[in-house]
Amino acid sequence: MGLNQPFLDPVSDTQPGPRNLITDVAGVTVGQVTINTGHHHTGVTVIRPTRDNVFLAKCPAAVHVINGFGKSTGTIQINELGTLETPIVLTNTFAVGTAQNALIGELLASNPAIGDSTGTVNPVVMECNDGEINDIRDRIINEQDVLTALNTTTETVEEGAVGAGTGMCCYDLKGGVGSASRTIDIDGHRFTMGAFVLSNYGFLRDLNIYNVPVGAQLAAFQAAEKAKEKGSIVTVLATDIPFNSRQLRRIAKRASVGITRTGAFIGNGSGELVLAFSTANRVPHFSHHELSQQQAISDDRFDRYFRMTVAVVEEAVLSVLTHATTMIDRKGQPRLSLRDAIDQYLAVHPTAQLTELKHQLGLIP
Repeated sequence: MGLNQPFLDPVSDTQPGPRNLITDVAGVTVGQVTINTGHHHTGVTVIRPTRDNVFLAKCPAAVHVINGFGKSTGTIQINELGTLETPIVLTNTFAVGTAQNALIGELLASNPAIGDSTGTVNPVVMECNDGEINDIRDRIINEQDVLTALNTTTETVEEGAVGAGTGMCCYDLKGGVGSASRTIDIDGHRFTMGAFVLSNYGFLRDLNIYNVPVGAQLAAFQAAEKAKEKGSIVTVLATDIPFNSRQLRRIAKRASVGITRTGAFIGNGSGELVLAFSTANRVPHFSHHELSQQQAISDDRFDRYFRMTVAVVEEAVLSVLTHATTMIDRKGQPRLSLRDAIDQYLAVHPTAQLTELKHQLGLIP
């Protein structure tokens, strides 16, 4: 579940959905495989955008590259054609090819026309480098791991150091995956936007939560941080709001504001990629009509959707930090969770400010 705490500095007045997860968007499901043995701390997360065959009825979509230090697949065609036609796989950098092969195999099995009577398929795989914690050179993820995650998606989403987030870091603390949602009323109807992040970026000294410079305090107390920004954050935005692909690209751009509200600056060696899709305005693969009609939101009403995007992404990042647990990395060193880092600090330097922050984030057992 998401944070389920009152947001103390809301940029939007929209409220979370019932789960406060990306799966509050009807039809969206998530599956995960976690590998956590010895020096291997990695995994796979799959986001299915719909419960039906998304290749036959595609979702309007767009990708925004904030900083392109990444090895993802499928993004160029999304921006060219404006549609998403496969589930989305998240994993580590060296497993992208494996995930792509597994996803193609599953799609060929369920769509006999692909590569025969119709064109090929555009598999979408996105990644972050978990090599700080995971022995990534061993390339332990196999196609069955991807298929297991793909075929076990549900509306229940575990957050923190699981799935693709198992070996990730966030602000030099333990990172992982996180999610949140927001609802909005449009002309008397309720709609939802959900965010899912794979968070592996940031310097501890920059971490700011609810305008509390918690990172600066923790960084002064802990060992030296990394010298360069070499992480990444992948953001997936799902909604049932009837945006077209152009509007989804505008929405995707605003995710950067949500990412940076916790203190990040988006470094040279960090890969920031945002994929946004809508489950409305589905696009048939085999169309019998040359003309089509789609709903769209009026552009002059867009500010509240931008605010909604910023809020849901920021909370998804905070949800990573509040759910992740301390892990021993491949070199035998602990990568502390936010909770444990604050506890260690408070044991030596008790402060009312950090104690209150723990309560505000729901970090009190």
